[in-house]
Amino acid sequence: MNASLKSQIAARARKLGFDHVGFASAKPAAHAEYLDSWLAQQFHGEMNYMARDPRRRKDPRALLPEANTIMVVALNYAPADADVRRQVPTQSPATTAPGNSPLHGVVARYARGDDYHDLMRDKLESLAAFIREISPDAKNKVCVDTSALLERELAQQAGAGFVGKSTILINRSLGAWFFLGELLTSLALEPDPPQKNHCGKCVRCIEVCPTQAITAPFQLDARRCISYLTIELKGAIPRELRPLIGNRIFGCDDCLEVCPWNRFAKKSRESAFRPREIFADETAPRFAHRASTTLAAPDLVALLSLDDEQFQRAFRKSPIHRIKRRGLLRNVCVALGNSGDVRAVPALRNALLDAEPLIRAHAAWALGKLGGEDARESLLHALKTENVQCVREEIDSALRDGI
Repeated sequence: MNASLKSQIAARARKLGFDHVGFASAKPAAHAEYLDSWLAQQFHGEMNYMARDPRRRKDPRALLPEANTIMVVALNYAPADADVRRQVPTQSPATTAPGNSPLHGVVARYARGDDYHDLMRDKLESLAAFIREISPDAKNKVCVDTSALLERELAQQAGAGFVGKSTILINRSLGAWFFLGELLTSLALEPDPPQKNHCGKCVRCIEVCPTQAITAPFQLDARRCISYLTIELKGAIPRELRPLIGNRIFGCDDCLEVCPWNRFAKKSRESAFRPREIFADETAPRFAHRASTTLAAPDLVALLSLDDEQFQRAFRKSPIHRIKRRGLLRNVCVALGNSGDVRAVPALRNALLDAEPLIRAHAAWALGKLGGEDARESLLHALKTENVQCVREEIDSALRDGI
């Protein structure tokens, strides 16, 4: 009976569009002590939710006491407009990609389309409804990313992939381009065999990391990770790390790009993950170069001119919406400072007048990086009226060290 239930549920998951479904026991995570060590080293940075009651995070039954089985599903997001089978050399893809203009930014592939949370949750809720149809007494709980679960550990136990040296989950059929979701159920279903690690001697992900955030195999210091710096970190990006970010404005795919297992990746069937148009209507800001209006290679100068209303319109239901306008424009300023292109100076000069001190501070740094008389005059003029200490310090630093 349980084998038949498992087969029916797996078939429905695939019909809903999931690219993989695996089953694991809902017992406490086998390697949960890794979390304790990671937290003790403060590698989580400002992600305080990771340190909040870690004992709950280790035991799935803290979310559903009746749980016996965890279904782990994977949804491929490899974009239709990219050759996901290409092998990237051990360099920084964000700064070496062919045709990548200095005034265009790089957004992590997962964030170029619509937010995956709602899509995954809807599919999993449909799967939970199907389970209730065939087993009315079953208790179920849907989890997508934000729940307190060690989902990569659970995914490996469910046979959905293995945790690579980059700490990213890798599936031998999908590569590394996929989202994870979980459905906890009281049904006692046969677990699938766990995946073993298949990294071998490969260390490409460690070698390619621009900030050396992968401090050892299977060990990530999130405080140095560009995804953390551009997404999770709410305040100023440390000055010493800004030059290493290049033109990445939301996340980083470098360790995924170089993974040899991506040669087996297939382009996503899900249209919601295609790069969205961000300047598609008549209210979009005016700017000189409209070479790219999608999140595949967004125009940095155009992004820096967004007001809050335009930001809300452009990034509604996008993963980028979560960092708000202040976070995105902070990142854009850093990318423009790293561009080496003085055409960005007028836009950065305007950013020195922004209402957000965080944006003004990073605009000052960027002007210092670009240099030139126009940049210097802009900083000196801003210093006369700036009354926020952290911004004044950035201006002083830019004038002293950058120009």
